[in-house]
Amino acid sequence: MIEEVLPSHVRAFEAFDHVPFATLHPEEAALVARAVESRRREFATARYCAHRALDALGAPDAPLLATPRGLPLWPGSVRGAITHTTGYHAAAVADGSHVAALGIDAEPDVPLPAGVLESIALPEETAHLAQLAARHPGTHWDKLLFSTKESVYKAWFPQTGLALEFEDALIRIDPVSRTFSARVLPAALVAAHPGLSVFSGRWTARGGILLTAITVDAPAPARRRPPSHL
Repeated sequence: MIEEVLPSHVRAFEAFDHVPFATLHPEEAALVARAVESRRREFATARYCAHRALDALGAPDAPLLATPRGLPLWPGSVRGAITHTTGYHAAAVADGSHVAALGIDAEPDVPLPAGVLESIALPEETAHLAQLAARHPGTHWDKLLFSTKESVYKAWFPQTGLALEFEDALIRIDPVSRTFSARVLPAALVAAHPGLSVFSGRWTARGGILLTAITVDAPAPARRRPPSHL
């Protein structure tokens, strides 16, 4: 499923249920030592996916720890993201020389709880969702909007360290090509990180799961000018 939303140079691994044989490095286990059993199983399966993806990338095996905010601390120059929801876990990683930012998010394909859409959607997005629902019924577009904004945040925050609220990104979803675009709105954030102010992503829906992903390619290295002999 995840291969539908990621380019070939990104390595990923997914699991549609908890992996009963997933084990954690002692340092990883310490991160969830006080969590309930269901949370520990969820964490172990997500870390299992992450390690399988890192193996495919050729990264050395090492504990995958976390920042104080709970974001994975990827080794070296690796860019990556993890997502998990009921019935789905996935991780995606890429070499930082090829990918500048990466974000993935999975959500159940069900409507948002009452009142949530009003807190996450801009007026333009609310009108856009109404058009999508009228012309392309069958997908819970409100939950897909939520997922796209989560992917934007996961691509944005690890590279900037700056907060990004739901209303700070304007989303447009293409129901035919199964792509979406996102534009960061606050001028101060755009000025601080112009290379991360516009995103393009892909989405898919299958088996009751909505999945979104953003991959931002790293800038091509500047070509060295040949020496002048004049």
